[in-house]
Amino acid sequence: MPLFSRKPTDADLIAGIRAGGSQRRLCENKLYEKYRYFVAEGVRKHRLDEEDCASAYSDTILSVFESITSGRFEGRSELKTYLYQIFTNKCVDAIRKKTTNRSSVHDAFSLDDSLMQLPDAARSVVQGLIDQSDVENLHRHLKELGDKCRTMLLLMGEGYSDDEIAQTMTYNSAAVAKTSRLRCLEKLRESYRKSHERPGNN
Repeated sequence: MPLFSRKPTDADLIAGIRAGGSQRRLCENKLYEKYRYFVAEGVRKHRLDEEDCASAYSDTILSVFESITSGRFEGRSELKTYLYQIFTNKCVDAIRKKTTNRSSVHDAFSLDDSLMQLPDAARSVVQGLIDQSDVENLHRHLKELGDKCRTMLLLMGEGYSDDEIAQTMTYNSAAVAKTSRLRCLEKLRESYRKSHERPGNN
């Protein structure tokens, strides 16, 4: 008798993965195939090549399997939403690695347009770091902002529009994404300001 007499739901697959044994392997394969179309979406939305997106998807699936078996995934969100958020983060990480490898902050962060929306003092701080090619310092400050702001500013640096950012990060509209983006830029400015005020900093 086949394991499934109908198309399995995500709940069926989660239960099968947690059951272990041959059932786990079958359910893992079905889950992998079910959302493999994310790879094509990643190519389109993140402008990565298929190999990078496929790698991000494989890493995502492995992470989700581990979350399911360890109990970290509690089902508070839909599995598809949970999986897509992890996949998006891994795609952005791939973008970050590519831009870092270019060894040029001008390639990694196209901040010119956004700088013009910041107060003069903020522009001078951020522009100064760009002029110094202080990529490591910029990444450190982005990390301090948290995953959401870091992801948003990396996407912005890759040339994503507010509408594309809204779609990628599931904001309700481009206007909401723009408000959040400007707030993140303001946090970045504040982070630089505080670091310059700390004893021992120039």
